Amino acid sequence: MSEISTKPYLIRAIFQWCTDQGLTPYLAVAVDKHTIVPLNFVQDGQIVLNVSPAATQSLVMGNELIAFQARFGGVAQNISIPVDNVAAIYARENGHGMAFEVSELPDGDADLDSAAPELAAEAPDDMPEPPKGGLRSHLKLVK
Repeated sequence: MSEISTKPYLIRAIFQWCTDQGLTPYLAVAVDKHTIVPLNFVQDGQIVLNVSPAATQSLVMGNELIAFQARFGGVAQNISIPVDNVAAIYARENGHGMAFEVSELPDGDADLDSAAPELAAEAPDDMPEPPKGGLRSHLKLVK
């Protein structure tokens, strides 16, 4: 009997821990032609996705594939991520989580230009840049 990878189980466990703690689970994903994400949000061959229950619909975390629907720029998109492409899962608020080794992609897999055109959602010209991490809130705690 072949050994089953622990990676999908660990991803689901960290996801469950984040949601149980009231934290926001984020996935860092290496993007290749097998990854269905809006390509205009990909930077340096990677995308970071909020996979919290509030940000996703119909989330399925299987042993081979993670699939869900999410909104990008107000437009619902179907997302499909091979578990092998997940580089990390962590809580946005404190960075606690787990990183994974992503195996080297075979030659040609990293070529996003050959991805099906319907996978790339065009961003409207007036769409603002996504927020950068590390910014502090302008809100103050009033006692």
